[in-house]
Amino acid sequence: MMHSPAFLKLVDEAKRRITQTTPKHVKAKLEKKEQFRLIDVREASEWRNGHIKGAIHLSKGIIERDIEKTVPDKSAEVILYCGGGYRSALVADNLQKMGYANVVSMSGGWRKWIALDYPTK
Repeated sequence: MMHSPAFLKLVDEAKRRITQTTPKHVKAKLEKKEQFRLIDVREASEWRNGHIKGAIHLSKGIIERDIEKTVPDKSAEVILYCGGGYRSALVADNLQKMGYANVVSMSGGWRKWIALDYPTK
């Protein structure tokens, strides 16, 4: 997918302010049954076509509105993913602005997860 230069600039700026992780790291955390919230920020149609087992769905369009009900503890570890790591970076930036101290974006997103043949639901 070709993204507009303005969008890419926005994402690049957000990525400078956030922490990112890899699908390999997320998979290891899931396998160890570590405590964290895995949130899929893709659109509902993308979620219905498959997602990471154990994830919850809060699309980019509503997460800022609903995150405090879903994850009231602003110190909880939250890992976000989208299709390729762009939307999740923007969401991570916004959640940090809302006071979430341990929020991370998964680089490569769903596409990288699938390319690595990791488990899905």
